[in-house]
Order: sequence, then C-alpha cells, then structure tokens
Amino acid sequence: MSAFDERDFHQNCGKQQAITSTPLLLIIMNKTFIIIHREFMNRVSKKSFIILTVLMPFIFAALIFVPLMLSMVKSDEQKNIAVIDHTGKYFPMMANDESYLFFPEEEMKDEFRTDTTVYSAVIEITADLIENPEAAAIYSRKEIPQGLSRIVNNAINEQIRHDKLISYNIPQLQRIMNDFDQTYSIRTIKWSDDGSESESNAGVAVAAGMILTFLIYMFVMSYGGMVMQSVMEEKTNRIVELMISSVRPFQLMIGKIIGIGLVGILQLAIWGVMLAVILTVAGLMFGVSAISNPDVMMSATSTPMPEPSEANTILASINNLNLPALGGIFVLNFIGGYLVYASIFAAIGASINEAEDSQQFMTPIIFLLVFALYAAIYSAENADGPLAVWCSMIPFTSPVVSMVRVSLDAPGWQTALSLVILYASAFTLIWLAGKIYRVGILMYGKKPSLKEMIKWISYK
Repeated sequence: MSAFDERDFHQNCGKQQAITSTPLLLIIMNKTFIIIHREFMNRVSKKSFIILTVLMPFIFAALIFVPLMLSMVKSDEQKNIAVIDHTGKYFPMMANDESYLFFPEEEMKDEFRTDTTVYSAVIEITADLIENPEAAAIYSRKEIPQGLSRIVNNAINEQIRHDKLISYNIPQLQRIMNDFDQTYSIRTIKWSDDGSESESNAGVAVAAGMILTFLIYMFVMSYGGMVMQSVMEEKTNRIVELMISSVRPFQLMIGKIIGIGLVGILQLAIWGVMLAVILTVAGLMFGVSAISNPDVMMSATSTPMPEPSEANTILASINNLNLPALGGIFVLNFIGGYLVYASIFAAIGASINEAEDSQQFMTPIIFLLVFALYAAIYSAENADGPLAVWCSMIPFTSPVVSMVRVSLDAPGWQTALSLVILYASAFTLIWLAGKIYRVGILMYGKKPSLKEMIKWISYK
C-alpha cells in the first residue's frame, strides 16, 4: 500500500482521472495505525506499566477496606489516667474505655512528673467548674491526645449541664436526663426508577465520586504528559524529520494521542475488572448482599437480625451504587478530558525545544487542573450549586467536576450536555493543535510565544 502511486492506479483502473479518496484514506489510516501500534506497544510492554496495573487495584481496595477493618480492631493497650477531683462529683462521670482507665487520687504527687509514674496523664479539678471554669486542667509529660481531651470534656460538660438543671428544681430530673441523652440516627433510603428501595449513604457516594475524580485528574496529568514528552523526545533527537517524510504531521500527532490514550483505557479496563472482583469478594465476606436487601434480612425467621455494623453499612451503600453507570460516564469523561489536554500537550511539545521551555505553558494548565480538583471537592457539599453546575459545563474542568455530581445523581440532561460540550471542544482543540503541530514540529532554536503559536493556526 505504501508503494501505491498515481500512475499504477490509472493503469490498473483503466481511467485517466485523479486518485479517488478511498485508497488515499486507506493509506492514511494504515500509517496512522502503525503510529498508534508503536506508541501503544512501546508503553504496554514496559515493566513499570505491568507492575502498576497489577498493584494499583489492591492499593485502592486497601484504601477502602483497611480503615474499615482497623476501625473494628480494639486496642489492647490502655493508658492509666489519674484523676484528682477535690469536688468528688466529676470523677464518676469519666467512664473507662478501650483506650483509657481512670483512677482516683487524693492529691498531686511529685512522682506523677517523672518517667517512672504509671500514669500517662493527670487530671486535676480543684473547685466547682460552674463557679470557677479555670479550676480544671490535664497534665502530662507529652502532648495531650485529642481523644483524652474529648472524653474529659464530654464528661465534665455533662456534669455541668446536670448541675445547672438541678438548680431549677425540676421534678423527675434523672428520668428526663436519661431520655434527653438518647441519640438517634435516621436511615437514608434511595428510590430507584422502578420504585424499589435501597440503602444509601451520601458520604459513600461522595467518596466514590472523589475517587473517580482523582483518577481522571491523575490520568489526564500523567498520560497528557506522556504525549508531550514523546513529541519533545522525537523533536529533540531529530527523528521527527525522518518520520514526517513518510507521514503527515497531523497523522503523527493523532497517532500519538490515540496510542497513548489506548494505554490508559486498557489500564482502566484491567483496574475495573480487578476492583469489581475485589468488591464482590469483600461483599461476600462482610455479608453485604443480605444487608443491601432488607427483605432478605427479615425472611425465613421471625427473629430480628442484629444491627449491621458501620463497616457493613458502608459496604452495602457501595454495593447499592449504580456502578455500571458511574463507570460508563467515568470512561466518557476520561476520554474527553484526555483528548482536550493531550491535544494541548502535543501542541506545546511540538513548539518547544527544551524541557525548561515548557514551564511558561505548563503552569497555567496545572493551575487549571488544580482549580478543577478543588472545585470538585467544594462541589461535593452543593452538587447543584453554581460552582458545580458551571464547572461541569466548562470543558477544561468538566471531566473532573462532573464525576462528583454524577455520583450525587445530577440531572441526566446536564450530564449529557456536559459530555456534548466536552467532546465538541476536544475535537476543536485537536484540529487547532494539529495546525500548531505541523509548524512547530520543524522549528528549532527560538522559543515561540503564545502570540506566535496562535498565528501558526492561520497558516495555509
């Protein structure tokens, strides 16, 4: 196909006319495919790619499940805390737990200040705290743990509140206090399109959206940077001068973008399959299937099932997320975001001669991506607010911000409009980047300004 010329075409076809567009298109596609194959295989065959692809799902799974498992493990080490309560009414409020044991003491002793003491800290209360709020303090040779301060503050505040209520001579005060101290946490249920119910958790949905948001941010930065690095290496080594003698500059650029992008898609596909298997196994281990379906919990026996633990509730909420829809929209946003930034990176790589020259162009792009990441974080609190809505429509921020909104059930038409704008902008930027690429790839010596790069777009 590469040796096919116009004269042979006329002889074989028996017609004295110009080459039709079909064989020319096949030639272009064949050369582009060769570039795509080269870029793809060059990166997939690296050991770093294989190792990262295999290990990363387990790292993500560890980020989810290790904190859950550690939260269920109780500490065997309990610290002794001395309480010197001159009033006699605050010490009974300090209950022992798995971290701290409280012991009464009569007075402050010098041995408490030495390393040989059995106490990690000493609490001294010298007077009624309603009359003298400064009469309590915690002493220790080390920084006071926040957990200890929280326990002591809660106990003291409860007693202070109790003392203040007693001063009003309220009948049946203890019964009122017992009722008043009970806490309640309401369940959150989400209706599906068919009216069925499933356990939901906004925190889990936000966490899922933020993980996908960070993945897009990380992939756009890393794989977009690969495009720029590849273009710069070939330009610096003068290899590109030989390559464009056989292929058009636009073919070379689009082949690099697609080839490196396919590496990212392959890695995402492998991660998705591995994470699905890991989540399924974890769900079976924690009994998520029963928790996610309340009817199963109550069937087959009239005995009520035990209250699900926090870890099981979180896993049930993960299981009830619309993971296929999240995954599909994630892939679309990843591809669109990658095309937007990869085209910009390709244009930058073709326009500069040294890695140091890229800073003036890379700095605003990095700031833009960091802004998108922070916009996604703040959008988690108000997914339908102006910041979230507008940033999900701007193509430079929408791939990052949209995932948080999608995880919180953003309107479908807004998600569709965001994708349309994203891909329209991506194809426009690829066309503009191709104009810059064809000029910049053969220019050496002078570092171009942004104004000069814009002029290159108008060159015929």
